[in-house]
Amino acid sequence: MNQHYWQGEWVDDAEADRRLSTLEEATQAVLGRDPLSPLIVMAAAERLVEHLADAASPVRQRLARRLVDWNVPSKEIEQILGGLSGALARPTIEKKVVRELGSVDPNRLARFDFRKQVFEAWVPVGLLAHIAPGNAPAAGALSCLEGLLSGNLNVVKTSGDDSRFTAELLSALADADPTGQIAERVIVLHYSSSRRDWLERMCAPADAVAAWGGEEALAGVASVLRPGCRMVDWGPKLSFAYLTSDSWDDAETLRAVAADVCAMDQQACSSPQVIYLDTGDDAEVFAFAERFAAVLDEVVPTVERREPSAPEWAEITNTVLVAELEQHLGLTKVHKTDSWRVLADTRSALRASPLYRTVWVKSLARKEISSVLRPMRRYLQTVGLGANRQDTAVLTRSLIAAGVQRVTVPGAMLGSYDGEPHDGVYALQRYSRRVDVQLDERFNRDACLDDLVGARKLPPPSVPVTTKARFDELQDDLSRAEVFFRSGGTTGAPKLSAFSWADYDEHMRHGAEGMIAAGFDPRTDRTMNLFFGGQLYGGFPSFFSVLERLEAVQYPMAGQQNEHEMVAKSIVDNRVDTVLGMPSYLLRLFDEAGETLRAYRGIRKIFYGGEHFSEQQKRWLTEEFGVELIRSAAYGSVDGGPLGYQCLESPSRVHHLFAGIQTLEILDQEEDRPVGPGETGRLVFTAHTRRGQRLDRYEIGDLGRWLDEDCPCGRRTPRFELLGRVGDVFRSGGHFLNYRRFVSVAGEAFDYTGDLQIVLDEVGDQERLIIRLDRDRAPADAEKVWTEFVQRYPDLETTAVRDQLVSLHVELVPAEEFERTTNSGKLVAVVDDRERNGA
Repeated sequence: MNQHYWQGEWVDDAEADRRLSTLEEATQAVLGRDPLSPLIVMAAAERLVEHLADAASPVRQRLARRLVDWNVPSKEIEQILGGLSGALARPTIEKKVVRELGSVDPNRLARFDFRKQVFEAWVPVGLLAHIAPGNAPAAGALSCLEGLLSGNLNVVKTSGDDSRFTAELLSALADADPTGQIAERVIVLHYSSSRRDWLERMCAPADAVAAWGGEEALAGVASVLRPGCRMVDWGPKLSFAYLTSDSWDDAETLRAVAADVCAMDQQACSSPQVIYLDTGDDAEVFAFAERFAAVLDEVVPTVERREPSAPEWAEITNTVLVAELEQHLGLTKVHKTDSWRVLADTRSALRASPLYRTVWVKSLARKEISSVLRPMRRYLQTVGLGANRQDTAVLTRSLIAAGVQRVTVPGAMLGSYDGEPHDGVYALQRYSRRVDVQLDERFNRDACLDDLVGARKLPPPSVPVTTKARFDELQDDLSRAEVFFRSGGTTGAPKLSAFSWADYDEHMRHGAEGMIAAGFDPRTDRTMNLFFGGQLYGGFPSFFSVLERLEAVQYPMAGQQNEHEMVAKSIVDNRVDTVLGMPSYLLRLFDEAGETLRAYRGIRKIFYGGEHFSEQQKRWLTEEFGVELIRSAAYGSVDGGPLGYQCLESPSRVHHLFAGIQTLEILDQEEDRPVGPGETGRLVFTAHTRRGQRLDRYEIGDLGRWLDEDCPCGRRTPRFELLGRVGDVFRSGGHFLNYRRFVSVAGEAFDYTGDLQIVLDEVGDQERLIIRLDRDRAPADAEKVWTEFVQRYPDLETTAVRDQLVSLHVELVPAEEFERTTNSGKLVAVVDDRERNGA
């Protein structure tokens, strides 16, 4: 029978036995490939959750049958499958990975301090073996999930009672991963612990072993480990309830403790096996035991129960019999039925119960907590604490000092929360290694060392492309949205883009990495943030946060319209040498406060966003004001977040993709198919870590093309060239014209460095095209300007002169008359006021 799962295949005993001899070679092969990103695991888990939530799904039905074969009660089957849906949900896994390993992509060798060339990462231990328990059906698979999230090759030994449930569940997870990376990192073996040779061969090449079980079982596992192998001991734990006089007479508290006793037949490590009372009076112990027995008798018939095995019955019978005999000594008092047992004991020492609704009741005055519990600290796990607010705070500290790992309230002992430590540690850290790489000044522009090796390719989801006009369709679920920024104005009606705080933090981290690549130096640069703020606009606060993460010197001025001389004076007074802002604002600043800034000549670097500088504008800033470096601060949008970054070797419109969080497709301008090599197409992004709202296959509104050749900077992340907005190409008079061509003509013809705006409207039946230029920067002769455009742009000459389909005009206007977006002040490149806008 093929009962073993080996890297995507079901194999029988003989084949598994043969492959066990190749486990070290398999480990080396897997670890030599690209690291497994937690994002791949999250995507597969998300698909599996869809099956678990569908009662008609063959996957769910198959798993349910496996649990029936494991003799799991039907109500518990629903609880297990429901618990798996929760544990595999993307928000749960995201929170766990970020909480335990710091980010959704902890395997990246990235800087933790942008002032130093030191890179750190969490990497897999290597081969991680799991010895799964028999009393928790989901534990083995969930431990393997943690091994996958930390990037390991996982080999799981299931218990003898496992009816292939663990293997079926992990197989379904692997099937949900189109990349195949999960399948190659999962091996599930079903064999008895008596097959010691298999256990030895499974653990021999292991770098770490996670094991559940009793003292004897764990000692047996430890005995076969090679020197240096990390033992992750999920060994036996004891949990108990602790009640003060404020709560031990409260009926609701007693029913809550009874529910904890009944849940999962006390099989969980967090199940209470003892109820301690904050007293030294034996009479109160016996009285409470009688009251609690009555409550337990009411609760037990309401829960589904499993019958103990013969050996388990023997242990229960023996424990009760001894307690009954000790009644004659005044030490105990027994209350029991066939379904439950309450054993009152005057001795405070912590002891295990034989489970199956068998619970000890003992006294433990708060002043004795340390002396009684501390000797058992290695076994202590959860306390269900029933007390008033003041006592809860005091007793929590006493219990933790004695060695307790978890404190909760009665009725919640078996509960959990996303990102909770397990037995006092984070599992993902125990399944990983923290590594560091310390380098020299050659790497001062590298924020992530892995970018020099290659790019991780995350597949886009199988969903249709969403255009900007249908942006609202990506906001069907805003339950995790916490931060909202205003977007739109240049390409459509303003709207709000939604982010979680985790999204925002992650985006700012990548924004900081992009600034490093572009030439920003947080050790020396003194920066003034001149992006616009207010009215929900995201530019200013975003770059404030980017500079905060860079720990850079920052003067958060924000763009101040018509206050250019004041801004320039502040730049000079504070010795600012780096400015951030939008090109149109910065050009006006240098123009209006030109005398002050020419005399200063202290601005060395400009980082811009939202628009582009022409080559003529860059040359003017360099020659007139001594600016040495002008680079894009980032390529991004309020909709999509950070999308790409510039290195020092990139031409002005060329960017590297933020491949760790984004997938970029460049699709044909008419059809949703990839463009050919070098062809221009629509940029379509998928944000793989977005939580506030979905951003799956979103058409950002830009045109571009792939660049296949390697970048001279040495990075191997994909590169693309921006070729304008989708709206930059417009139809006028039956011909397609490109706004970028107008800008190029102006620069070539008369070295123009100001703003340029196209206005389309109608006068009667005649369509009119107006080229609007800044009168302070353009030649005074509008007729000469008209002639230069017609002579240098053949398509324009055709539609305006030869065919006379369009009336062409040139307007020389003050800078303040250009139409701009309300919230960001960004120039509207093409203003289309035509009534019959079918262009």
